Amino acid sequence: MPEGDTVWRLAQRLDDALADSPLTRCDLRVPRLATVDLTGRAVREVVPRGKHLLTRIEGGLTLHSHLRMDGAWKIYGPHERWRGGPAHQIRAILGTAEHTAVGYRLPVLDLLRTAEESRVVGHLGPDLLGPDWDPAEALRRLLADPARPLGDALLDQRNLAGIGNVYKSELCFLLRASPWLPVGELPGPERAPALAKKLLEANKRRPARITTPSARPDRRLWVYGRGGRPCPRCGTPVRTSGQEPAAAQGPSADERVTYWCPVCQPAP
Repeated sequence: MPEGDTVWRLAQRLDDALADSPLTRCDLRVPRLATVDLTGRAVREVVPRGKHLLTRIEGGLTLHSHLRMDGAWKIYGPHERWRGGPAHQIRAILGTAEHTAVGYRLPVLDLLRTAEESRVVGHLGPDLLGPDWDPAEALRRLLADPARPLGDALLDQRNLAGIGNVYKSELCFLLRASPWLPVGELPGPERAPALAKKLLEANKRRPARITTPSARPDRRLWVYGRGGRPCPRCGTPVRTSGQEPAAAQGPSADERVTYWCPVCQPAP
């Protein structure tokens, strides 16, 4: 599942390709939007909100999308071959004279009034990469349920928006805390939102995510994706386990594999 930095970067690319240009093509391939035609309307801007994408369109409309596990937006030039997947996986096409944005396998696609965006993103906590970022509010939300496991609390977009499974595992490691530690027992809990903000800001313009001092492909992350391999800090084999998703609509525990070092992050 793309994380907040990936979605932020995608929003910038979509905004560069579509903003301030009238749509010359609009094809929304979901049943409830099949008759919608936005041709002739200009795209005002594309903005991220956590892991959500909000494409604001002339006339006070917003096309809301979410990538979940394997959705994608691809941008093509006028004569470029579309390579994002087979045609039956296309859910949205937004074209201008210069670019065409194609949404593949989008599990969430809604059209609503821009004034009513809170219906789809109003539940989110402070956005780590957004203008509403508020570390004090993020900390308050994280600690609202002190018995909740740290990893689960970090994944919950209602606490702070933008953290996915990669950052969940990396943050817990950097905090030297087990993902199953009750969040209320985390020493210096204010470090969690501050470190999350630092990591996403550092990576939002990078195509390759890095949380360690090294840019080598095999050493960019501390524990994520290193199941069974030595911990870069102590050499102990990194362990993996499922962890319950943060929301009912999220992936299953099998899809949310947690990576941690049992020595650097001792069990609570």
